[in-house]
Amino acid sequence: MGSSEQEYSLDRVQGLTDTIKDDAEFAQRVIEKAAEPEVLDYLVDDLSIDVHHEGEQGLGEVRQAILGSDHASFDLKKRVATRGDYTTDLDVLVPESVKKSALGALEAGKPVVLYGPTGTGKTTFAKQLALETCVGYTLDTASPSWTSQDIVGRVAPDYSKDSISYQKELGCVSKAVVRAREYGEKYAVIIDELTRADISQIFGQLYTAIENPHQTIFRTDDDETIELIPEVNIICTMNMSDRTVNQLDNAITRRFAMIKVSDYDNDSLDNLFSRWTTDHLADSAVNGGTLKDLFQEDYRRLNSGEDADESGIMEFGPMHYRDVSVFLESTTSPEGVYHDEAGQAVGEAFRTYILPRLLNSATYSQMDELVNHYTELDEIYGEFDLSPAIELAESEKWAQQQRMGMQN
Repeated sequence: MGSSEQEYSLDRVQGLTDTIKDDAEFAQRVIEKAAEPEVLDYLVDDLSIDVHHEGEQGLGEVRQAILGSDHASFDLKKRVATRGDYTTDLDVLVPESVKKSALGALEAGKPVVLYGPTGTGKTTFAKQLALETCVGYTLDTASPSWTSQDIVGRVAPDYSKDSISYQKELGCVSKAVVRAREYGEKYAVIIDELTRADISQIFGQLYTAIENPHQTIFRTDDDETIELIPEVNIICTMNMSDRTVNQLDNAITRRFAMIKVSDYDNDSLDNLFSRWTTDHLADSAVNGGTLKDLFQEDYRRLNSGEDADESGIMEFGPMHYRDVSVFLESTTSPEGVYHDEAGQAVGEAFRTYILPRLLNSATYSQMDELVNHYTELDEIYGEFDLSPAIELAESEKWAQQQRMGMQN
């Protein structure tokens, strides 16, 4: 039988629907032998064949076949690659200037580092960048144990047989290269929380590959060479300030576009805080308007200081206040545990979602400032009881005194 007879036209596939649904291997064969793009559109859009056989997430054989098909469009591949990823449903919350800078860098072929304090939405924005520019992405979180092998690949022991054998495992960047080649589309790798690893150690080979893209960085078990190709977008995130960026090895700042994700203007902040207090507090005992004012004043004093000529206590992102709003939505509703203690609920929310994240990187002097800061806010916003947050700051300040051998 000739190859043309083996192909599956749309009419033929529509007559085999039950078999395609019952047999995943047959479904894969139909995808691989599809005669026209309409066949793939029908299988994905009308039958949701990938979800039927593999659920909402994962890249099984059926999805791999669709992603590797020359008949599948970019948009179809993206839908299949991102099944179960609801990032596409989220609004882009970072300032427009940040988005344009990041997109421009990727279009120019530059890897990107998104940096800024915790709570600025870097990871979500990294996913959104990946999905706007690529068919899909992998996300890996860096750790102190990482080496260059986690980036390019390693030779690892295989204990699955009677005797030990060795096989090659792809690193996160090499994996993205392979997928971009297999899918025939741009693919992204996101490296989250990059500063948790020793950057100069893990990026040594990658730096060389960025400047010499034809250089082989890894070979697979099949002796396929891995080079850093233009079809791979590298997007990293860092929790850090401008001061810390200046202390980075210039090797990364020369090769990566450093995009700060923290410069939210007043209108952007107002939109965020208004949305969260409106969306989450409609049925809450908390006064959403006053809570929004508290968010704005807290954010302003933390980041910029009370007066124009003052500096703030420390950089802090606005996304943390969404966690406060969600907490209050569930706890101060008519059925919530704080339904008749709205003021205390706000203090507990700040104690749970704001103070630990501030104290995590605060110096002793900043801890002292935080105690004074929240004491002042407690007086200004009397309908809310911020004492739980103040107590946590005082407790951590006292513990720091003990560690430093200071007298009370």
